[in-house]
Amino acid sequence: MTSQQSKITAIVGAQWGDEGKGKITDFFAGESDYVVRFHGGNNAGHTVIVDGNTFKLHLIPSGIVYGEPVSIIGNGVVVDPKALLDEIAYVKDKGINPKLMVSDRAHAIMPYHIAMDGALSGHQGDLAAGSTRRGIAPVYADKMFRNGIRMIDLLEPDVFKEKLEKGYSFSKGIIEKTLNRSLDISLNEIFDTYSDYGQKLKPYIHDTSVELYNAHKSGKSILFEGAQGISLDVDHGVYPFTTSSNTAAGHISTGTGVSFRDIDRIIGVTKAYLSRVGESPLPSEIRGEEAKMLRDKGGEYGTTTGRPRRVGWLDLVQVRQAVRVNGLTEIALTKVDILNGFVELPICVAYDVDGNRIAEMPASLTEYRKAKPIYEILPGWGDLPKNVWEKGYDAIPQTLKDYISFIEREVDCSVKIVSIGPQRHETIIR
Repeated sequence: MTSQQSKITAIVGAQWGDEGKGKITDFFAGESDYVVRFHGGNNAGHTVIVDGNTFKLHLIPSGIVYGEPVSIIGNGVVVDPKALLDEIAYVKDKGINPKLMVSDRAHAIMPYHIAMDGALSGHQGDLAAGSTRRGIAPVYADKMFRNGIRMIDLLEPDVFKEKLEKGYSFSKGIIEKTLNRSLDISLNEIFDTYSDYGQKLKPYIHDTSVELYNAHKSGKSILFEGAQGISLDVDHGVYPFTTSSNTAAGHISTGTGVSFRDIDRIIGVTKAYLSRVGESPLPSEIRGEEAKMLRDKGGEYGTTTGRPRRVGWLDLVQVRQAVRVNGLTEIALTKVDILNGFVELPICVAYDVDGNRIAEMPASLTEYRKAKPIYEILPGWGDLPKNVWEKGYDAIPQTLKDYISFIEREVDCSVKIVSIGPQRHETIIR
């Protein structure tokens, strides 16, 4: 039997991504022995601010900024080897010696995946999700076609060549014959370049499932860091305007090889309002001067793309689903300070679809396109007291407490963490 069981915490997005997960992860990462990514790729961005230093990360878990936790990229993540090498160089330039492991079973993004991503975006038209064109959808598709190339394959030239010939010809056929685009890079060029990437990444490539299993058995603390949010989950999100992986906490098991029954705490990060990068209906979206003010005040521009995010009022239909599907044990409410100064704050509690009140996210795209927000209007809280985080929850305005209590009642989950600024210390734990 094991001598000790570790504490395992998961942090996931409860909206469209960009909820401030980087800060919440940062808050816990310093006390963790391992920080783990379990899905997605370098289409997701994490911004972490530590002691006034800003780190913008895409593949490597946020815990890397501490130097002490081991950062793990799990098998459920898709890895662009060049992007990973660039990010390793980036953190080294900032004075960090990365304690990093990459799963040998993680799939590698190849140049033809990136080429296909661009071609597919034009093909999908009004059903396109607004791809970052990093090759994410095609590499996940190749994984399911069983044409994929894994990180371990980059270290085995014969297997790599064998798999590359199949994957390359398959994708080239689709790009050129179906999508009427050209693929300019040759198979031999890819083989040589990616074999070199593999050798450079060899020190980081491990069986991370075994590493995490042994860490758990020995009582180490593990933090799982989700990317994006529940509405982008390929199964539970607003399909097809989603990402290509599962963003829900349940994917931790398949994306890392760690048993879901071992997870003690699942924190859903929820911004006090809403933002979205990419295309899809967005029932509580606001436009015009009010949207510009909220966007600029909140710095709502994509970490990966730099694109202006669409913004809107908090949508509790979305958060309600996040609580249910992820099995959230608590909510971390972020960017509360961005709503300072608003006299009134609408919160979307349900949708009106052809006169019918809908309280849960519909699968029907027809219904979601028709959905109009049903708002409850709550009073704003003006400005928060200076350094309120030093005084604790009792010091925040009653109107903010009412805003939080309203959310808790509507979604049946407690708000245990309140973030009122980008720095780690600007946080209240209830």
